[in-house]
This record gives sequence, structure tokens and C-alpha cells, in this order.
Amino acid sequence: MFSHVFCSIEQWEVDHGKKEKSLTLGERLGVEDLYSLNVWRASVGELLGSAVLVFMLDTIVISSFETQTKTPNMLMSILIGITITILLLAVFPISGGHMNPVISFSAALVGLISLSRAFIYICAQCVGALLGALALQAVVSHTITQSFSLGGCTLTVIAPGPNGPVVTGIETSQALWLEIICTFIFLFASIWLAYDHRQAKALGVLVVFSIIGTILGLLVFISTSLTGKKGYAGAGMNPARCLGPAMIRGGHLWNGHWVFWVGPAISCMAFYIYTKIIPSNHFHANGYRHDFFNVLRALI
Repeated sequence: MFSHVFCSIEQWEVDHGKKEKSLTLGERLGVEDLYSLNVWRASVGELLGSAVLVFMLDTIVISSFETQTKTPNMLMSILIGITITILLLAVFPISGGHMNPVISFSAALVGLISLSRAFIYICAQCVGALLGALALQAVVSHTITQSFSLGGCTLTVIAPGPNGPVVTGIETSQALWLEIICTFIFLFASIWLAYDHRQAKALGVLVVFSIIGTILGLLVFISTSLTGKKGYAGAGMNPARCLGPAMIRGGHLWNGHWVFWVGPAISCMAFYIYTKIIPSNHFHANGYRHDFFNVLRALI
């Protein structure tokens, strides 16, 4: 009996290996997703979700610092956590609730979605962020737009000083390290739960998304409190959210803007390598199954 079982397993592995080798590069990249109407429909959810996310988060940033409180960053972090949790619950049934290039890129590296689908989602998120920033600019005064940089991601700002304008903020290298560390913690401590279908099923959607919102709120609070420098808006952990205000407001928002893309990209790669190092039985994810190494193998 057991010999038949082992023979069947061996035969399946041989057949599976042949099937894997026979797959074209286009199939591994998920090129068919580029022509899938359902994928493009799902991207509309990413676009609208990102637009609402940018509008809400940037409004929260401005409102928190306008409020007469001694700890505006704490208030901001709590409101951001609640907002993200609600938006994840709203967009999840449509597209999976990414609303962040970090999640889409990381999911493609791990193999939960194809690289083609990730590309469509990221483009939709960037367009949505642009629309959200446009909507915010339409409803706030010019003074607030100037004072708070439209709630965008900044490393430094120009502030009035006793001897004229001075630049205040943090160094680019410091911001890059904060971006890498905070984004990796975000993936490791919260997104990991959503990727692993066993934990996601055991905890439930509401609990998982609440954890994600809480972790993001904590990281925003930590990154803004750790430096203690005015002018630094904290770790972005969402390149699209940083891109929207930069494209609308421009100016100093482009200074060091690459940090908010390069840092998360490094974190996504580091997280993917981590998932390949740990024992395979510790990570159970259902999805596209053609991860980054499989695509590279096809290229080689």
C-alpha cells in the first residue's frame, strides 16, 4: 500500500517538474492578466481605495497638527490605524485590499499574485493617489496647502528662522534606513498574517486587518517620535501615497522622494528572502505560485 503511495508521489513530482519546465516566461509572469477584464475591474477598486486613502490620511496629518494638542503625532497615528482598517475591509472583497505598492510588489515576489497583476495594481494605486491629492487640494485653503505640504511625505522643510529661512528635517541616509526598517516591520509583523492562509483563516479578516492598521499606526508614531525633527513627515511605507501630493504640490516634496520608493523596495526583497530561508512548513500561502526565483529561473 505504502509503496503505491510513494510511487504516486514520485510520479506526481516528475509530472509536476515537467509541467513547471514547460511553462513559458509569459505564463510565469502572468501576461494573461494584462488581458483579463476581471483584473482591470479589480484595479478600479485599488484606484478608488488609494484615492480615498490619500485624501483621508493627508487630511488626518493636517488636522492632527492643526488641533491644539501636545501630542499631535499620537492622535495622527490612532486615526491612521482606524482609517486603514476600515478601508482594507471595504476594498478587500474587490481586489484583495492592497492600496499600497509595497503589498502588491511583495505579494508578487512571494508568488501570491502575478507580476503582471502587481504592475496593473501599482499603476492604479499611483493614479488613485494622484486623484486623492487633487481632491484634497480642491477643498483646503492655499495657506494650509503651503504650510503642511498637502500632507505629503517630506524629509525637510524650509522654516522661518531668526536670521532668515532655515532648512529643518533629517538626513537622507537616516530617512532611508527608517523607511527600510519600518516597511520590513510592517511586512513581518502584520502583512505576514494576511499572506499565510492558515493564520488569516484562524484569526479572521477583521482581526487581521485590525492588526495591520494598528502596526501601521504604531510605526507612524515611532518614526515621527524617534527623530523629533520638524520637517520630517515620518516613514511613508506607501510610495503611491507619497507620489500623489508630490505630483500636485511639487517643490520640496520631490527632495529625497526616491527614498520612499527605494526603501520599501529593499524591504520587500528582504522579506521575500526571509520567506525563502525559513522552513517551508512555517509558511503556507495560496496564490499564483510563480514567485520571483521561479521567474528568474525561467529567464536563465
